[in-house]
Amino acid sequence: MITIDYKSRVPIYDQITAGFIRLKTLGILKPHDKLPSVRSMASSLGINPNTVQKAYAILESDGVIYSVSGKGS
Repeated sequence: MITIDYKSRVPIYDQITAGFIRLKTLGILKPHDKLPSVRSMASSLGINPNTVQKAYAILESDGVIYSVSGKGS
């Protein structure tokens, strides 16, 4: 789904946001698809959950995703 280049100078949260935007643009992510939880995404990528949370917050502030209380993004 999303790959991270740990040697890149681009911050990991920017790589995550760009990855989700790319998936949405390609039509892989459809409107109203549920994103992985912050913890599961962090675990699968081997990164800190705060980094994933920051990426999700950026995506939400840009209007790319939305959160539903108690149900996720």
